[in-house]
Amino acid sequence: MLFIQDAYAQAAPAAQPGGGLSIIMLVVLFGAMWFFMIRPQQKKMKEHQLLIGSLKKGDEVMTNGGLMGRVINLDNFAIDLEIAKNTVVRIQRGVVVQILPKGSLKASLGSNSAANDDKNEKDDKADEPKDDKEKE
Repeated sequence: MLFIQDAYAQAAPAAQPGGGLSIIMLVVLFGAMWFFMIRPQQKKMKEHQLLIGSLKKGDEVMTNGGLMGRVINLDNFAIDLEIAKNTVVRIQRGVVVQILPKGSLKASLGSNSAANDDKNEKDDKADEPKDDKEKE
C-alpha cells in the first residue's frame, strides 16, 4: 500500500494572448481620469489666479467665508478689506472668490443705512421753510 503518489513535473502553461490590450485599457482609463478630473481643476485654479491678480483698490469682493467688503490696500500676500464703516480686516489674497459689481455693498449692506439716509433726508426737508411766509 502506497500512501504517497509519485509527483511528475508539468509543462508550463501556454501564454495568454491579449496582454497588450490590458495595457491599452489602463492608459485609456488614466487619460479619461485626467480629462474629467484633473484638467477642470487646473482650469479653475488658473481662473482664480487671474482673479486674484486683477484685484485693485476700491474693488468690492466676497471671500470664501461669505465676508464682503471693499479693498482698501493690497500687498503680495494680503488685502486690507473694509467690511463696515471704520472696520478693516486683513485677509489673505487667496480667500477672495468673487469680485462684486460696483455698488453691490451699498445695496446689500446698506439696507438699514439706506432707510436711515431716507429718513434723515425727510427730516432735513421738514426743517426747511416751505414758502416765503414761514421765513418771516
